[in-house]
Amino acid sequence: MSGRLFLSPPHMTGNEQRYIAEVFESNYIAPLGPMVTRFEQAICDYTQAPYALGTSSGTAALHLALRVSGIGEGDIVLASSFTFIGSVAAILYQRATPWFIDAEMASWNLSPELLEAAIARSPKPPKALIVTHLYGQCADMARITEICRRHGIIVIEDAAESLGATLDGVHTGIWGDFGIYSFNGNKILSTSGGGMLVAKNGEAIKKAMFYATQAKEPTPWYEHKELGYNYRMSNVLAAIGVAQMEVLSERVAQRRQIFEWYREALGEIDEITFMPELPGAHGNRWLTTLTFGHTDPERVRTALEAQDIESRPLWKPMHLQPLFAGADAVTDGASEQLFLRGLCLPSGTQMGREDVLRVSDIVRGAVV
Repeated sequence: MSGRLFLSPPHMTGNEQRYIAEVFESNYIAPLGPMVTRFEQAICDYTQAPYALGTSSGTAALHLALRVSGIGEGDIVLASSFTFIGSVAAILYQRATPWFIDAEMASWNLSPELLEAAIARSPKPPKALIVTHLYGQCADMARITEICRRHGIIVIEDAAESLGATLDGVHTGIWGDFGIYSFNGNKILSTSGGGMLVAKNGEAIKKAMFYATQAKEPTPWYEHKELGYNYRMSNVLAAIGVAQMEVLSERVAQRRQIFEWYREALGEIDEITFMPELPGAHGNRWLTTLTFGHTDPERVRTALEAQDIESRPLWKPMHLQPLFAGADAVTDGASEQLFLRGLCLPSGTQMGREDVLRVSDIVRGAVV
């Protein structure tokens, strides 16, 4: 690839422009329309989710899941700490109280053991859990869902980064009561913006649709008894999503191939450890991520940047963010170490082996 090598740029090579042209010809360019319905159905067909709702973003989908679940002021919502702010911002939207849970080193995702500890320490029963599937890799959902069901906790999966990933043959996003996907510009499936809420309960999706369309009552005029939001997906963006779904399996295979190329090039270096994959899991490897034993990741990042190659530190844990100063958290230091020692490497599906080798040579040269 020529020019700057980005971390995870969009990849448009299929029927995107054809389907967008159909939208313009139909004049359905506002939210809602046939392409939105088609995109929702494509997600259901691919993941086996019973119901789906296209939204303006993954964060909007998370907010709707919390709202439909009855989460409100003072309720405790457990959440992965090692994640992006969009995973947990909606907790504050509902004036609920976040309680953060650290990662386990076996998956870099939420620790089932610490989940049990958080539930035991909570001053009142937690209402819900938002669990993130980080960097396209599956959390230990069999254990996590068993724990939550035993305690009557609603499970919301943040599968924003993990569309196409499976654990024991089951897609991320449909293990719990709700799941969300993101189609932001850097995701494995990109519509430039947008998200999807999936659920097992059709009535819950129907209520989420009501809230997502300004909570308008079924009258000829605009009547509102409840607060709603402008959270529906554009028909134009959905057209891009329909085209992207046609090549999603290919994109997952490409990301996994890129990871294998990195592992072949760097795997023998004792200093480097790649993000692990749980037994029975098939992650989408949205980003290839690794940690260093002694080398400062910033040294590697700046070496790559000097060659016009984008890389990025791993997520700074939510319990270390100034916004959440004083928030409750059950931690054992895992996510803090990952943040201090880790880096995300370029993983876009337009990369070839020569691009991976170029990045790997710079990484190798920066290792001390």
